[in-house]
Amino acid sequence: MYTELELAHVQETLGNLHSRIVERFPGSGLGQVASELCSIAQETGPILERLRRPSWTVRVLVGLAVLVLLALSGGLVALFGTLSLGDDGLGSVLQAIESAAQDLIFLGVAIYFLLTIEGRLKRRIALRDLRRLRAIVHIVDMHQLTKDPEHLLAQGDRTASSPRRELSRFELSRYLDYCTELLSLSSKLAALHAQCVNDPVVLEAVNDIEVLASNLSNKIWQKIVILDTIPRLE
Repeated sequence: MYTELELAHVQETLGNLHSRIVERFPGSGLGQVASELCSIAQETGPILERLRRPSWTVRVLVGLAVLVLLALSGGLVALFGTLSLGDDGLGSVLQAIESAAQDLIFLGVAIYFLLTIEGRLKRRIALRDLRRLRAIVHIVDMHQLTKDPEHLLAQGDRTASSPRRELSRFELSRYLDYCTELLSLSSKLAALHAQCVNDPVVLEAVNDIEVLASNLSNKIWQKIVILDTIPRLE
């Protein structure tokens, strides 16, 4: 029960987080990001099931193609066995051996290509979904970018292009904490793909998302630590 992630629990946690964000910051962009992540989580279920389930159509077609290739190679071997030595028989046999060796190499490459089709198709599906999660991680980072606690420490002159800083200390702390939770849940959705596909490219993509989310979360927690040093005025 506790040896792997469960999509249903991740979806439940994400749904609760979305409700908390909307209730605390109604109409905020962060709430819309959480809503989009909830939609991705709902779409992840069928994707994971597709990755976990064997594709019998692809396997049958690949099996037939491999049988055809083996039959052709068997025909070539039988044809080679009927060759007889003539005046230049040795040269002909050597040429036939060289040609047969090349054919066997191409045959091996073709069979390997066919046997890995299913894995490459699943890899493409997983990477497409992982790219969406990676984009969400960057979008969360964009939303916390201007949420700087420095304005609570020192009030400076605003410029025409200065971002709006209307959040109180408590609200800013909650906002940053919600960002870290969104980053964590994004990495958990990515990790679910690694449970269904044993592919080095997918595993590397999942690891990249987890490292990115962790680094951004650490950056946000530095802001939260700064907030904790501000005297409580409210």
